[in-house]
Amino acid sequence: MQRTPPVHLRRQQQRGIALFVVIVFVMLSMLLALWASRTSLFNEMVVGNDADYQRAFEAAQALLQDAELDIRGENANGSVCTGSGNVCRTSTPDKIPLEAKDVGPLLATLDLETTKCRNGLCAKRTAKQDFWNNTDTSKGPTLAQMATSGVGARYGQYTGAANTTTDGPINPILADTSADTQGGWYWIEVLPYDESSKSSGLIVGGPNNLLPLNLTPSVVYRITALAYGRKLNTMVVLQQTYAQQKLKD
Repeated sequence: MQRTPPVHLRRQQQRGIALFVVIVFVMLSMLLALWASRTSLFNEMVVGNDADYQRAFEAAQALLQDAELDIRGENANGSVCTGSGNVCRTSTPDKIPLEAKDVGPLLATLDLETTKCRNGLCAKRTAKQDFWNNTDTSKGPTLAQMATSGVGARYGQYTGAANTTTDGPINPILADTSADTQGGWYWIEVLPYDESSKSSGLIVGGPNNLLPLNLTPSVVYRITALAYGRKLNTMVVLQQTYAQQKLKD
């Protein structure tokens, strides 16, 4: 016949087991809480980075539109740009070419510059094209050289476009011109178009052609817009080619 141990002996055998179980559950709870907090922090970082990128993307798009207005010599409402100083390039030495005779002297002047750019206008870039990734001056202009006053153009600098309302700036990124590495810049490359295209029968006017250029002068423009985000490593670069067609009377 098996004898049951006294109560005090059974309590001695079980002493400490409950404490061990509690410690294990506490550690598991701490690990779950740590995992949840790290997951929340990671999600917050992803959402914050994406939101900052989207703001910079919108700023770069606004810079592209501003550059188009600069090329056309128009205000944001489509009216003819009128102003003084930098606005409408009234007193700047470099202007958007309006006639064929203006293209050659402008490009010759820009070619003399180290960056081949001045006042937001550029000759065609050679060597390394993506200057925003270039840190070697032997391979071409660097971002530090391009994103400077007198070389690149700020939003509204040559169009007079406003970025503020009574409630504050519309786009805080474009409003930040506190340093060359803040805000946004754009550059317009002046690319002469081959005059032979007008008689090649490929893109001239006619019932069988879809894209009559009607360029006066024969120039297309490549616009590069760069916007810095509010975070340290956020940068957006957009490019587009723009051909200003002249409407026939």
